[in-house]
Amino acid sequence: MGVQPPVLSFAERDRRWKNVRAMMRERGFDGLLVAGFRSREMYESYISDDYNEGCVLFPLDGDPVVITWAHLRVMRAKYSDELGHKLWVPDYCVCTTGTGAAEVVMEKGLANSKLGVVGLTSQAPTEIYGAIPANFWKQFTAALPKATFEDISEEFSYMMLVKSDEEMAQMRYAAKAAEAACKAIIECAAPGVGEEVIMAEATAAILRFGIGLRYPLIVMNSGQHTLSWGPPRWQTRGEAPRVMQKGEIMHSELMPMCGNQEVQVQMTVAFDPIDATNQKCEKVARQSYDAGLKALKPGIKFSEFWAAMEEPLKASGCWSYTPLVHSLGPHFLAGRSRVNQENLDLGVRFVGAPGAIPRDIVLQPGMVFAFEPNACIGTHRVNIGGTVIVTANGCEELNQIPTTVTHKQ
Repeated sequence: MGVQPPVLSFAERDRRWKNVRAMMRERGFDGLLVAGFRSREMYESYISDDYNEGCVLFPLDGDPVVITWAHLRVMRAKYSDELGHKLWVPDYCVCTTGTGAAEVVMEKGLANSKLGVVGLTSQAPTEIYGAIPANFWKQFTAALPKATFEDISEEFSYMMLVKSDEEMAQMRYAAKAAEAACKAIIECAAPGVGEEVIMAEATAAILRFGIGLRYPLIVMNSGQHTLSWGPPRWQTRGEAPRVMQKGEIMHSELMPMCGNQEVQVQMTVAFDPIDATNQKCEKVARQSYDAGLKALKPGIKFSEFWAAMEEPLKASGCWSYTPLVHSLGPHFLAGRSRVNQENLDLGVRFVGAPGAIPRDIVLQPGMVFAFEPNACIGTHRVNIGGTVIVTANGCEELNQIPTTVTHKQ
């Protein structure tokens, strides 16, 4: 039968819809527009258990509609249904303009209504400008002059944080795929091996679980010391992948996703001997990880939790380049430290005020976080970490391999 990833039931659909409608009643919304489009977090899937690069119109009363941009997106959904994978939302339609989507709103009798919007001001990584295309929004709102709109991206994101048992099963499955990918990296990574080989093996290990990866799939960089971070440059330009050398470190961030439940791991391999500065960064990163495990429990604030992860940075003089920790499903709570950055100058021009919004919440069992402790000295950086669940009494690690640096000769 092949692999069998965990699936979501109609009971899970009903749980989600009930929670969404409770929030809508509290806010006085007659309907909700939930964006998918090309958003990293694929918010529409929370309503539809599907992602069609469009949006979902979700009325307070009545049946929702999946809106997408091409017939082929609808036909693939219908084929799943024919194969026995029943659709949460039977009604799919194609709208190639925001004006067409507005007509669907009119069909539902919501043209004069108060509508909530998810995705207009969302700020997940890679969608810091929001998830709804400007042309769609311009056409959509122009065609609905009597409707009022209120963005609730943040409230919707908070609602998604506490996972059900079914959602947690998908996260655990994705975490197993991440561990398998880390094992594949250990087996193939060595001096003389190119980044493309390592990425190919890691990706293949994840795909064999019958799941996908969240954009940007795998982040990777390598070298003795560098602050380069993001998708490999050779994926988007004519630039040769780097080949591993002794004395270097290879960092990679893997983002497997089962359904729309994502995990993240920070897999780092050191090709010994590495220098003393990298060794210090490695030690501090693990100290930060341990501090996070000790602090994470229900009832404390997110800010208190990640502040504990900052303490090893303070004591060592290190600083962190990326968040020490962030929420998963969606990625919008971020523990971004400013410790030891008073005189930091990366030589990069920055225009305007920072756009990141500081967010906080009291932690509850069922929330999931990506631990990403990273310690930097100058341009030296070491990053480790995996996915961790908040439990009734503390926390549970879903990953082991990437929580320390793997050393190879």
